[in-house]
Amino acid sequence: MLFNDELKLLIKSKYAVIAVESMDEDYVVRQLKQSAAQVELAFFQWSLTTGLRKGSGEGAYYQTKEPVGMIKMISSLLESEDFKPGLFVLTDFNKYFEDILVLRLFKDLVNQIKNTRNTIVLLAPEYKIPKDIEVYCAHIIGGYPVEQEMRGVIWETVEELKRTNLQIKVSLNPQEFDQIVKSLGGLTIQQIRNILRKCVLDDGALNIQDLRAIELCKKEIFDQEGLLEFCITEDKNAIANFSNLKRWISERKDVFILEKKSALPPPKGVLLMGVQGCGKSLAIKVIARELNLQLYRLDLGKLYSKYIGETEQNLRKSLSIVEKLCPLCLWIDEIEKGFATSGGDIDGGVSARILGTFLTWMQERSARCFIAATANNIYQLPPEFLRKGRFDEIFFIDLPDEETRAQLLNIHLSKRGLSPKNFDCKKLVALTHDFNGAEIEQVIISALYRATSEKETISTEHIIEQIQSTKPLAVLKAEEIADLRNWARERTISA
Repeated sequence: MLFNDELKLLIKSKYAVIAVESMDEDYVVRQLKQSAAQVELAFFQWSLTTGLRKGSGEGAYYQTKEPVGMIKMISSLLESEDFKPGLFVLTDFNKYFEDILVLRLFKDLVNQIKNTRNTIVLLAPEYKIPKDIEVYCAHIIGGYPVEQEMRGVIWETVEELKRTNLQIKVSLNPQEFDQIVKSLGGLTIQQIRNILRKCVLDDGALNIQDLRAIELCKKEIFDQEGLLEFCITEDKNAIANFSNLKRWISERKDVFILEKKSALPPPKGVLLMGVQGCGKSLAIKVIARELNLQLYRLDLGKLYSKYIGETEQNLRKSLSIVEKLCPLCLWIDEIEKGFATSGGDIDGGVSARILGTFLTWMQERSARCFIAATANNIYQLPPEFLRKGRFDEIFFIDLPDEETRAQLLNIHLSKRGLSPKNFDCKKLVALTHDFNGAEIEQVIISALYRATSEKETISTEHIIEQIQSTKPLAVLKAEEIADLRNWARERTISA
C-alpha cells in the first residue's frame, strides 16, 4: 500500500497517534499536507525551533516552542467551539518523552483526542515510543518516493545541472531509463539527487554505464544505515555448473517479472543448502540478476539487541522496509544461525518469537518478495523452514565434480587475467578432488603471491605446490560432510 493511502486509512480509522519513521522529513511533510487536505483536516506542524504553526504561511502560536507550551496550546485549540479537526505533525518529539511532565501532558492530550477525527503524527528518523503511548499508536515507514516521482526527480536534477551551463549528454533508451529508476528504489529524494549529481558531474553524461556507480553508492548508504544491506548482483557466468538451479529460475522468471496477473503464482523463494565454500552466496547474487531484482541482505546478527523487545521491533522494522522496497530478492545468509531455537533457556524466548514473526510474514506476505536463503548446518535449522510452502524448493550444493572444477579453474584464472590455455588444467582438476570452490580460488591466489614474490610468471607448478600444501574442508570435516550429503540425497534437489 502506498504511504498516502496507508496514512489516510489510519486517519479514517481514528488512530490518536501515528508514528512515521523516515529519514526524509521534507518529503514526508509534503505528503502529510497532501493527505490532510484530502481527508479535510487542518494542518499543523511543530518543531522545537519554529513552534506550533498552522498551515504553511502563518506565524507560530505564542510560547509554543517548548513541548509543554505546545501541548497546552493544542489542548486549548481542541476545546474551541469553532475548531476544525486537524492533523498535528510533531517532528523529533519522541526525544521529549523522557520528561515526566511532557509524557503526562501528552497522555492527557491523547485521551482528549481519541475517538475524534484529530490525529497526532510523530515524525522522526527512528521509532521510539513509550509503552503507555504505544497502545494508541500506529507505526508506518515513509519517505520512499514511488517510481513516477523518481522519474521526475531524475529529469529535474538533470535540468538543474544543465542550467549551470554544463554540457550534459543524456543517452538512455526507455529500457535503460527503467533500469536506472529501479536501481534508485529505496533511497530518499535527496539521496537520489546526490547520487545523480555525482554520476553526471563525473563525466558530463548520464547513461547506462552509470548503473554500476549508482549501485555502489546505494550499497554504501545501506551499509551505513543498518539492518538491510544492498548487494551487487552477478552474471550467471560467474558460477560454475548449477544447471538445475539455473533451469529452475529460467522456467519461473517470466511469471515473477511480468506485472500482468498470471494463473501461476509467483515463486516465493529457495533454500540453498550444502558444503561450505561451494558458492551458495554467489548463486543468490546470480538468482537476483536473473529475476531482474534488486538484492538486499537481511543481517540477522544486527537484529539482536540486549534491550527487551528491541530485537522483535528490529525484525518488524526490517520486514516493513522490505515491503516498501518490493519487488526485490531478500537474501538471508546462514539462516540456521539467526533462527536457531534454544527453547527460551538462553535468550528468554527471543529466538522463538522472532522465528514465529518471520514464519508468519513468509506465509502471509502479499508483496512480490523472492526469499533466497542459505544454510550450512541442517541440524540447527528449525524444522518449520523445511515444510512445503515456506520455500518453493530446497537445493543441495555439493562439492564440485570434475566438470565443475574445470569451470572453476577457468573462471578464477580468467578473472585474474590469466589464460587457462597456459596451464595443465586437466592435471589441476585431478589434484583438486574434494576441494570446494573457495579453496580452488584461494590456491590460485596463493600461487600468484608465490610467483610474484619469486619474480616468476605463474605456472601450473606454482598452483600444484599450493594444492599440495592445502588440507581441504572435506578432509578436515569428512564425517560432518558425509552426514550432510547422506541427509540431502533423498530430501533435496541437486543444484
